Amino acid sequence: MLSQSTRYYLPEPSHWPVFGSSALLLMALGAVLWMNGVAPGPWVVLAGMAVLVYMMFGWFGTVIRESEGGSFNKQVDVSFRWGMSWFIFSEVMFFAVFFGALFYMRVLSVPWLGSGDTMEQLWPGFSAPNWPISGPGIEETFSPMGAWGIPAVNTLILLTSGVTVTWAHWGLIKNNRAQLIWGLVATVVLGMLFLGLQAYEYVEAYHELNLTWKPWKPVSMKKVAPYAPMFSVRLSSW
Repeated sequence: MLSQSTRYYLPEPSHWPVFGSSALLLMALGAVLWMNGVAPGPWVVLAGMAVLVYMMFGWFGTVIRESEGGSFNKQVDVSFRWGMSWFIFSEVMFFAVFFGALFYMRVLSVPWLGSGDTMEQLWPGFSAPNWPISGPGIEETFSPMGAWGIPAVNTLILLTSGVTVTWAHWGLIKNNRAQLIWGLVATVVLGMLFLGLQAYEYVEAYHELNLTWKPWKPVSMKKVAPYAPMFSVRLSSW
């Protein structure tokens, strides 16, 4: 419900960001404790998730009450749309950088490091391993997960959730509350199904594909010392 007022609505100072930051801190701290085998770790993660859910209900409820009360005008609506647009753009750029780094490492940097002048100057004797590489100091190999199966199903779920949330949005535009509710319910159910399959996929990768949290093996300084003068010379030339 848009207000006809020409004044731009500024909400009162909110305490909900504090709850959100606390939830993220608890979840990050709990995850670190959990991965290091500390007993309270899972409970700290659950506490963080509970605070996050409480924050979402409270903050979303505040915004809904402001909207239903007629506090937002057309200018505020445009601001919301710009905010969502920038959020989507940031997500696109994040994945572009993520896959760009993967492409650079897989196609360019690792082969360069194992051949020609680059190998002779930076790491004599290094042989570029087959992809995927396990990482520095890790001798065990792991099996990459195939693109079909659960990854393909999750991709289909994501695309379908986009359809259901768009259908819910059209219900909102047409003032069809039933269509809005059922569209949102379907979207939430698909999101929960996606998260469940992701959790199953990670557990399977951990137990069956050797994708474990193994610490790197320490590198002997005797192996690094012979290359120290070479690196110092090159850094000084830069």
